[in-house]
Amino acid sequence: MHRYVGAAGLALLGAGAAFAGGVERTTQSTGILFQDGNYVEFTFGHLFADISGTQAFAVGPTSPAGASSGDMTGDFTAASLGFKTRLNDRMDAALVLDSPFGAAVDYGPDTGYLYGGSSLAFGGSTANLESQAATAMLRYRLDGGISVFGGLRMLKVSGDVGLFNGYTLDTSTETDLGYLLGVAYERPEIALRVALTYNSAITTDFGATEAAPVDGVPATMTDFTTEFPQSVNLEFQTGIARDTLVFGSVRWVDWSEFQIAPTIYVAGVGEPLVSFDEDRITYQIGVGRRFSDHWSGAITASHEPQNGGFAGNLGPRDGLTSLGLAATYTTGKVEITGAVRYFWIGDAKTKPPPALGAPAGTTFGQFEDNEGLGVGVKVAYRF
Repeated sequence: MHRYVGAAGLALLGAGAAFAGGVERTTQSTGILFQDGNYVEFTFGHLFADISGTQAFAVGPTSPAGASSGDMTGDFTAASLGFKTRLNDRMDAALVLDSPFGAAVDYGPDTGYLYGGSSLAFGGSTANLESQAATAMLRYRLDGGISVFGGLRMLKVSGDVGLFNGYTLDTSTETDLGYLLGVAYERPEIALRVALTYNSAITTDFGATEAAPVDGVPATMTDFTTEFPQSVNLEFQTGIARDTLVFGSVRWVDWSEFQIAPTIYVAGVGEPLVSFDEDRITYQIGVGRRFSDHWSGAITASHEPQNGGFAGNLGPRDGLTSLGLAATYTTGKVEITGAVRYFWIGDAKTKPPPALGAPAGTTFGQFEDNEGLGVGVKVAYRF
């Protein structure tokens, strides 16, 4: 049944985390460990996003209530490479290269009222987070369809921020280690597999250059610590009829422990630059079917409930729902999968930036009716 699991997997996971809570862009799946024999895959995806909002109150005569943010998050491209090999009758090994975390925020240059523009008061603010990861995994088969697996994840990450009030932040590029542990149960005769994976948090100590918006004060070297959060994945699949498979996942991420809290910024405004009040749980379900020896397909749906409260101005979204379609063409040892996924992004409201001095509990931005479209291609080879 792996002939259409490839299609199902891309529809389920390709671009699936791109709008999920926090700043994650992949689900850190261990599914590659369960591919048959020796296997290599390359995945390429592109996300077309449109997230915009309006200002809830006036900030000066040139930044009125109703001023628009414009599209503050651009399109982005992601790629990953995976390799899996069977070491012997009991053991498998895999290596995955990807970019599990990322962000690209741009409210547009010179649009805020402090710059003499006529748009959102937060205009001119930008933020970028980039990461690369290498995850090495081993799986050991026990008797009775049970297997255990684990591995190490090396995460390389850096970021920069420029706010409308003149504050800037540039971090060092740091590399740190985390780990994963898991257990799985399989019954190949009915294509049943249930896998539970724990991904550890990865703690990163950044060096940073901060510049505060005060005339005559030079950029200052500081340091701060960020914890990229732990997570738990429950992934499952089972055959329900000849050539038909149901699959899905439940993923919990400990985003309430994540924050970006540079020293000078926190000293000036009394709160982190980026933080999240609640953890996130994302649910996904799908059906895959083989139509012939060459063609198979899948349809998936996902949902992440809204938490309510305020979202951050650098990530103004709360929850999501998506629907995806995928098709795989198999010829010999090669599988080519194409997938498309449409996202309905949850409405969110944001707090005013501290520099505006608005009362606590004030709504600054209303972000509503936003959406996105992800497309992806995966090429796999078995040998």
